[in-house]
Amino acid sequence: MSEKKPLRSQAWFGRQDKMGFYYRSFLKNNGTPHDQFDGRPVIGICNTWSELTPCNGHFRALAEHVRTGVLEAGGYPLEFPVSSLGEVTMRPTAMLFRNLAAMDVEEAIRAHPLDGIVLLMGCDKTTPALLMGAASADLPTIGVSGGPQLRGVYRGTIIGSGTNIISMSEQLRAGEITLEAFHEAEAAMNRSAGHCMTMGTASSMASMVEALGVGLPGNAAIPAADARRNELARLAGRRIVAMVHEDQVLSSILTRDAFENAIRALAAIGGSTNAVVHLIAIARRAGIDLTLADFDRLGRGVHCLVDLMPSGRFLMEDFYYAGGLPAVLRTLGEQGLLHRDAVTANGRTLWDNVAEAPNWNAEVITPFAAPFKPDAGMAILSGNLAPDGAVIKPSAASPELMRHTGRAVVFESIEALHHAVDDDSLDIDASCIMVLQNCGPKGYPGMAEVGNMPLPRKLLQQGVRDMVRISDARMSGTAYGTVVLHVAPEAAAGGPLALVRNGDMITLDVPARRLHLHVDDAELAARRAVWQPPAPHAARGYVKMYVDHVLQANDGADLDFLVGRSGAPVGRDNH
Repeated sequence: MSEKKPLRSQAWFGRQDKMGFYYRSFLKNNGTPHDQFDGRPVIGICNTWSELTPCNGHFRALAEHVRTGVLEAGGYPLEFPVSSLGEVTMRPTAMLFRNLAAMDVEEAIRAHPLDGIVLLMGCDKTTPALLMGAASADLPTIGVSGGPQLRGVYRGTIIGSGTNIISMSEQLRAGEITLEAFHEAEAAMNRSAGHCMTMGTASSMASMVEALGVGLPGNAAIPAADARRNELARLAGRRIVAMVHEDQVLSSILTRDAFENAIRALAAIGGSTNAVVHLIAIARRAGIDLTLADFDRLGRGVHCLVDLMPSGRFLMEDFYYAGGLPAVLRTLGEQGLLHRDAVTANGRTLWDNVAEAPNWNAEVITPFAAPFKPDAGMAILSGNLAPDGAVIKPSAASPELMRHTGRAVVFESIEALHHAVDDDSLDIDASCIMVLQNCGPKGYPGMAEVGNMPLPRKLLQQGVRDMVRISDARMSGTAYGTVVLHVAPEAAAGGPLALVRNGDMITLDVPARRLHLHVDDAELAARRAVWQPPAPHAARGYVKMYVDHVLQANDGADLDFLVGRSGAPVGRDNH
């Protein structure tokens, strides 16, 4: 029988000297009994609660349920805050600060006497940030997502966060609805605690937490307002204590098999394109060289099984009632599309967790033989316009535009787009391809969700509802349309996207995975000779560090000095 490793926290609390007095004494000022320091696992509850992050606004209560579970299992819970990334309020984009929050998480774990970690995450970037930081620290870790909101209901119609914001804002611009109706829908859409209830980035990443095995079964879909979300948090509090005793560190869960399972699950749920960037970043923190090619290879032949907005009709509440992610994973496993033996946070294999998972509604979670949308995994494009790749989500695109050649209408910045898009003199028709430059990791900075460009008002008034759009930006996971994203290298880094001019012809061929600019090499070389990079965004602070060190989208947009197992392991006595 192997000797049990000493708890890391005992290097602080187990000392019977001046420093031991110091560490214990100050924690006793909140009423902590002395026996809490007697060798019980110290569990850090990493909380992203903030009033500036409405999606995570219920996390104070959620943390209390985790705390109860930790105490029930004989652990000592200590809650701590980290940067909270509110997608709806942060400018220029929450993505700019994902890597900063990841650093905050990692350093908080390294600096404090913690044996295990429970990550509370909900809004889009909080999930990858916490997973990235925790992966670099590599202690026993379990994830608890905050859960989606209840369905939006507007005038008797189900509406979804993000997705219907986009559609109704286009209706407002086209003069189809009044401003009063627009304001009425605002209150009807977001009527409970929780994150977006469409299959946007928040729901996609909560699903990735579960598919990777970092969260307990059911983590992805239980609504925030459902008491079963609190029960899951309590069970996670209990389980993390056992994980510490078993020395089940995060790297034992975040294996290549786990990421391959997650990629196929992402395709099956019609998940957000943002998950591609985040999964690559998380994997590389764990020392796994996940690439865009993996998404294309593993996603081919995987059908979209879940009929949820933005690709379909239903919402996350319906997904949960139908069986949630366990039902999807069971279907994939039965098709031989999962690594069944992947270990999960509850100590069981992924297949052990889902082998008997029921599907209560085949309209919401469709059978593999009759899928909602066939072969709809992420499509990774390449070609002379995107030498290092680009991403499109076929399940959210218009089938008739999946093969299309059109004339480029170029916008050099998001400001230029906003200035021109409602100008009736703009030289554009429905066959054109809208091209947005300088909105990638370095260009915006932060790679904002502006790739789903608003269509020109005059085309909306003609009834046009989709066009091919190409950019180095991201788009909201709640968005839809034939939108090519994450073009790499980005324009601000001198990628070919920077060289596109009005009138150039571009071909998008999704079945062939091709994105081609019909300009010869000599002309491109001439354009490159006169190209000038944009002016720096900042001369100081985090933004300068970010722009100087951020990687391109195909490499996860992490900071170059944080990738790989670059940090020293969190030791038992490295205080």
